[in-house]
Amino acid sequence: MLGIIGGSGLYDIDGLKILKEVSVSTPFGEPSDKYIVAEYKGREAIFLPRHGRGHKYPPHLINYRANIWGFRKLGVNKILSISAVGGINPLLKPGDFVISDQFIDFTKTRLSTFYEGVLSKEDDTSFDDDVKKYLTNKKVVHIDVTNPFCSSMRQLLKNICTEKGYRHHFKGCYVATEGPRLETSAEIKMLSLLGGDVVGMTLIPEIVLARELNIHFASINIVTNLAAGISEERLTSDEVIQTMKEKTEDIKKIILDFIERLPDKLDCSCEEVLKGAAI
Repeated sequence: MLGIIGGSGLYDIDGLKILKEVSVSTPFGEPSDKYIVAEYKGREAIFLPRHGRGHKYPPHLINYRANIWGFRKLGVNKILSISAVGGINPLLKPGDFVISDQFIDFTKTRLSTFYEGVLSKEDDTSFDDDVKKYLTNKKVVHIDVTNPFCSSMRQLLKNICTEKGYRHHFKGCYVATEGPRLETSAEIKMLSLLGGDVVGMTLIPEIVLARELNIHFASINIVTNLAAGISEERLTSDEVIQTMKEKTEDIKKIILDFIERLPDKLDCSCEEVLKGAAI
């Protein structure tokens, strides 16, 4: 089952049939919103607006653990994340798609693991795999993130963008910052020297938590503006919203193709991430 994380309204897509809305309780609190279960050409997908409908939650206050746990509880084993980002690499232009292959984490206050020894056998750990074993036995877990994104899902995103003629970049290092403020020009200069290509505020800890639950994860990012010091203009939320509106139809087409073409079994090593990870 595919889960899709994005902004409000992404499930309003021509050809997508909304089946139901589901509220999910988790041991980590409430998710950002109800999950939208939808169908396209006989295949189901589950949508969640990460900020909640109406954009209620800023990046640092999103309950990422509840969001990812809720997906897994609903049977999701693959997640496609869609985000707006600022462009650091001078080769990037507003409107470009970037299919991330690496990340650098500069967040500061976020809870980024499930494995803290807080769940017991009485908690909602109905998963029948290493996740349940590690959680209920209060194991310390160190997951490998050498190659954090699912290679099969990334390749499918590349194929779709290529076929549709969308300007895109198959590699890109996503730098995650705490927010909600934007970055200084000095910070962007530093991040550029470290190899960052785009900057955003939501990838971490989404991807880390997904990997901890054996969920395949890929991210496609829309460059909505040039980052501080690269842009000659003052940065505003208005330009982010405007670019996302302009790219909405392209994003929706990518989502529909992705739902239709994503295979049940992926040729990657994502499901091996928990093997040998516990102490």
